Amino acid sequence: MAFTAKDVMKLREMTGCGMMDCKKALTEADGDMDKATEILREKGMAKAVKKSGRIAAEGLVDIVVENGVGAIIEVNSETDFVAKNEEFVSMVKDFAKQVIAENPADVDALLASTIGGATVKEILTEKIAKIGENMNLRRFARFEGNVVDYIHMGGKIGVMVKVEADLSNEAAIAAAKDVCMQIAAMNPTYMDKSVVPAADVEHEKNIIIAQMKEDPKNANKPENILEKMVEGKIGKFFEESCLLQQKFVKDDKTSVEKYLAANGVKLIDYVRFEKGEGLEKKEDDFAAEVASMAK
Repeated sequence: MAFTAKDVMKLREMTGCGMMDCKKALTEADGDMDKATEILREKGMAKAVKKSGRIAAEGLVDIVVENGVGAIIEVNSETDFVAKNEEFVSMVKDFAKQVIAENPADVDALLASTIGGATVKEILTEKIAKIGENMNLRRFARFEGNVVDYIHMGGKIGVMVKVEADLSNEAAIAAAKDVCMQIAAMNPTYMDKSVVPAADVEHEKNIIIAQMKEDPKNANKPENILEKMVEGKIGKFFEESCLLQQKFVKDDKTSVEKYLAANGVKLIDYVRFEKGEGLEKKEDDFAAEVASMAK
């Protein structure tokens, strides 16, 4: 029985196991999903597999910066309570340090790497069995160079920036930290207007033109005036969507780009993780849960 990449993804979601392990299990099971799940259970992951069907959309975003290398990571759990567990917090930090040390290519490579004789996947599986909740190492990013970071609300949002700056200068550090907080709050779509895809700009123009046509006040305006109005609205789009063109939240008379430049900082790159973004949240129905327990 043949299987597809979607089948591999589905098995991974069901079991919490790595992509390569899921692919091998499906190959061994000739594409049979139930048999592949059983194979993974037989390989010592039974307790973790039983919990893996439960949605893990809480958890923690953490950042570690050591010796000019920064790593941001998101590990999910089922409940916020577990995310505050000291063992869970320590595990997430260890995984971030592993990203710094090993520079893995992707999540599967990180899961396959070893800490103290055990793979990251084995450590995660052990914690799932011990703590009793499904967990998922979702994503990470790594920067080398001048790195500044910011964690919001104890791990709900994490921002890491890479800059060209003299980080022995307190003003430069403060400026970079301010921009981290702006990224956390504003969640810009792009870093700079120069990197906005032409298709996105064209899409925005089409929306603006359609809106202008709906306004009767524009019916008799000359074409050149309408073009200038479109340009102005596109400029507003850049100001809202692009970090460097945004107004600096602490001083709306200047842009983020100008504020950084005034403090000797050039932004090279940034990454923003928000815990659980894009994941389906578990909705607890306590009445149904009590009823099921009573049966």
